[in-house]
Amino acid sequence: MAERPFAPTAPELVLETESGSTVMSPGHAYHVGRDPSSDIVIDDARVSWHHAVLRPESGRWTLVDEHSTNGTYADGRRIDECGVGPGSVIHLGNPFDGPRVALLGRPERAPERPSAVGVSMPSLTGTFRRPTAVRPLPARTVRIGRAPDNDLVVDDLIVSRHHAELRALPDGTYEIADVGSHNGTFLNGRPVTAEPIGPGDIVGIGHSAFCLVDAQLEEYVDTGEISLDVQDLRVAVDRGRKMLLDHVSFPVGEKCLLAVVGPSGAGKSTLLNALTGQRPADHGTVLYDGRDLYHDYAELRQRIGLVPQDDILHTQLTVRSALSYAAELRFPQDTAKAERRARVDEVVVELGLQQRAGQHVHSLSGGQRKRVSVALELLTKPSLLFLDEPTSGLDPGMDRSVMHMLRGLADDGRTVIVVTHSVLSLDVCDRLLVLAPGGKTAYYGPPEDALAFFGFEHWPEAFEAFERDSERDWAGDFRASPFHRQYVADASAQPRLPRSEPVIITRPPRPRSRTAQLGTLVRRYAAALSADRTFLAVMIALPFVMGALARALAGSRLTQETAMNALLILCVGGVLTGAANAVRELVKERVIYQRERAVGLSRSAYLMSKVVVLGTVTVLQAVVLTLVALLGVDLNAPGGEGVLMPPLVEITVAVALLAFTAMMLGLLVSALVSKEEVTMPLLVLLAIVQVVFCGALLKLHGVPGLEQLSWLVPSRWALGAMAGTVGLARIVPGDLTGDPLFRHSTGVWLLNVAMLVVLSAVFGWVVSRLLRRHEPAVMRK
Repeated sequence: MAERPFAPTAPELVLETESGSTVMSPGHAYHVGRDPSSDIVIDDARVSWHHAVLRPESGRWTLVDEHSTNGTYADGRRIDECGVGPGSVIHLGNPFDGPRVALLGRPERAPERPSAVGVSMPSLTGTFRRPTAVRPLPARTVRIGRAPDNDLVVDDLIVSRHHAELRALPDGTYEIADVGSHNGTFLNGRPVTAEPIGPGDIVGIGHSAFCLVDAQLEEYVDTGEISLDVQDLRVAVDRGRKMLLDHVSFPVGEKCLLAVVGPSGAGKSTLLNALTGQRPADHGTVLYDGRDLYHDYAELRQRIGLVPQDDILHTQLTVRSALSYAAELRFPQDTAKAERRARVDEVVVELGLQQRAGQHVHSLSGGQRKRVSVALELLTKPSLLFLDEPTSGLDPGMDRSVMHMLRGLADDGRTVIVVTHSVLSLDVCDRLLVLAPGGKTAYYGPPEDALAFFGFEHWPEAFEAFERDSERDWAGDFRASPFHRQYVADASAQPRLPRSEPVIITRPPRPRSRTAQLGTLVRRYAAALSADRTFLAVMIALPFVMGALARALAGSRLTQETAMNALLILCVGGVLTGAANAVRELVKERVIYQRERAVGLSRSAYLMSKVVVLGTVTVLQAVVLTLVALLGVDLNAPGGEGVLMPPLVEITVAVALLAFTAMMLGLLVSALVSKEEVTMPLLVLLAIVQVVFCGALLKLHGVPGLEQLSWLVPSRWALGAMAGTVGLARIVPGDLTGDPLFRHSTGVWLLNVAMLVVLSAVFGWVVSRLLRRHEPAVMRK
């Protein structure tokens, strides 16, 4: 990105307005206006959107009016251009009572501040942020946390009740120590347990940053009004031969709503992944309010919200329940239920969902569901909110409603970036980024000027031109335009920070222990299943239907004509009840899992929640199936007894283990497929395989290849256990029943049962590995 050749000798000045102070560095121009992305934002109706600009030229600063409606005034006179310096006072919009801008010399103590203090140093952030609070450095240990009994109370729900300690050491230095917090304590963006700190270091705790400056402890609270500066992002695949993002640079101001549009394959999703840290760019830098997002990602990730294209909600739950469970997973384990409930109520009111709070998510309109997804992300008060295709599939009215909601969120004090294919409501955005094929910047600036810049009247014409003129240098045309100078080159207040080291992103902290997460996930999943009436009806009916079929075949006594068929139906019933319960459960929640995993969800806790809930349901179904089929039936076991227990108990154990193993196999299929629609055909195929390889239809023992393959089929071992219990070879003589796995023997029966347990464990391990494929890159390490 080319920098304007400003004279380096202009003095550094402090510009003061009613809303705060900004240190003006001689390396940049500073735009003044109502535009939220201006360097100096003045929210007054008399001030134009782009009112004036301050430029360092020939060793001094010059103020230039940008054809404002109500004018710029110095000493009561309207000016178009004039030199300014320390002591100059300017009025905007009215010579007497218009908003006042005063220029002062650089504060004396500011140059002494170490340049590493990213939250307060103009040389790094381009802004002179005033600390929220300033305290004298303590002579003793200071406890920091959310609870009122701390010495320094941080009112932030992502901060633990007792989070960290700032310790004064005997040699006059200090150290910061984490005291078992759930979301971590950070020093210069890196998680620490106990580390010495000095002037210039940034201690991050929740949304607050603490710095030691001139024998004082300064606290800076991230209220959401932050800037984002994207510098020269590049992403390539296929060993660098295919460029997905090509030198993308742009600044995003405070309270700005930015829309990113472009044809398919233009790199919109790649840019979203790079800006959120899901897939960092190969080259380039993202500055979060002057701080390197990738370097400090471990700390700053808590301030980023991401709403994927698909809703991250369990649709069977009510709005309030969905938000409550999400709050339980995302907030520290020591957060009280009342605190979580209060925060849920806040976001419900903020998103206008009060009348929908008790309604089930599946009954909401598309736009309302998107509001709930946004509400879920707002629980932790992110300063940066990203949305991927939030209006996809919505009618024009809902599209407009969602975009106005995002406009309101930005106005309330957030930076909102939305990737979209829709161009219906771009007028509500502050800035528009248009990406051309190959991930190149074709335009960045006000949405209302974009079509005129391209020379078209309608967006479809512009998108067609991108595809038709693929060889055209769209990025070069934009770099040569005044729009690039005004909205990219001159608008960026941040210094260029080229990245010289690879991105190393650590895993997010786990706000709750695995056990606590498991408890929450089990309750949420059980609530979701119990609210699904169709699923409940199938779960209840299936074991009774299959059990009745087996009962009809078994009659009152297992005989040569009925025994094999009755046991085969029990195998099929066990497989269907287990696999049918689980075969859709992972693939339909994939987007939810990916997002929750990115914010600290434990993979093992997630998988175990499925195993616990589905396993309980499946085992109960298997017991009902077996009792309906065989209760009161003469099982004709040798001597009237089973191998180790009564025959009915042994058969019930075998069917229950078979159903549980089939459930684990169903989870494996669900983790393997990419679409929910393919699970039902696979379920049928799964049942056929179980029937063919169980040993009831084909001779498997002694047949090379088939016998070894059957070892992976759960019904093979379950049928063997049941056949051994009733002594099937005695009831039904023949080659099939001569299988060694059918023997009425303690060792053989225990082998059959143990193999079902082993297969369950193996399937569970494979499911865990498959889940890993769908996680953010940082979580796979």
